Amino acid sequence: MTDRRIALVTGGGRGIGRSTALALAAQGTRVVVTYRSGADAAAGTVQEIRAAGGDAFAMRLDIGDVGSFGTFTTELATTLRRRWGSSRLDVLVNNAGIGLFGRLEDVTPEAFDELVGTNFRGTFFVIQALVPLLGDGGRIINVSTSLTRHISPGTSVYSASKAAVEVLSRSLASELGPRGIRINTVAPGPSATDFNSGAMRDDAGLRETLAAQTSLGRVGDPQEIGDAIAALASDGLRWVTGERLEVSGGALL
Repeated sequence: MTDRRIALVTGGGRGIGRSTALALAAQGTRVVVTYRSGADAAAGTVQEIRAAGGDAFAMRLDIGDVGSFGTFTTELATTLRRRWGSSRLDVLVNNAGIGLFGRLEDVTPEAFDELVGTNFRGTFFVIQALVPLLGDGGRIINVSTSLTRHISPGTSVYSASKAAVEVLSRSLASELGPRGIRINTVAPGPSATDFNSGAMRDDAGLRETLAAQTSLGRVGDPQEIGDAIAALASDGLRWVTGERLEVSGGALL
């Protein structure tokens, strides 16, 4: 049986966002992939979904530019009606974010504002803008990090911005629960993506160090994170809301 739901995945052109879009499409879900600057990468995700028999399209969205969200939402609703005969979303995956790292003495106000403004403020206002399009019984999955549970030098502001997203998820799970909307957080551990300039993917020494800190003895693959997000969006976990699912291979237990 195919699932004709509609999902929107922010930052869906690469890494965890791309894997999430592919995992949702494999369930039969139609997917809107957003991107900030990687138009070609987003187009590649769309092409891969279509080649596998699914349906998808891409739209530009900068989650750091809250002022653009009204126009984006209007254009999204119009495009959904034109392409798929519906202006309703069933799944929203807030994956897009940035990572700026530095020790206490190195963090500038500008870097602080950009990080919190994108990862937390942007996520909050994306949800606010798109909830009117989200049908009753919809699902929201926010992407956090295992660093909200354990620590690593130079990650204080980044981790705090993601911890704020986790608290937001729990609060909104209660607020939107009467509509049957489920909100959960997925917290990836060290994964071989291009995040942070691809450090965990390309630096064999770093990857070996991080792998030794996990119970399963390796860093994760983006597909494993995407599969977990798709599982949370599925009916199989329909009684789960307000939860944080860490997908880290047992990092630093």
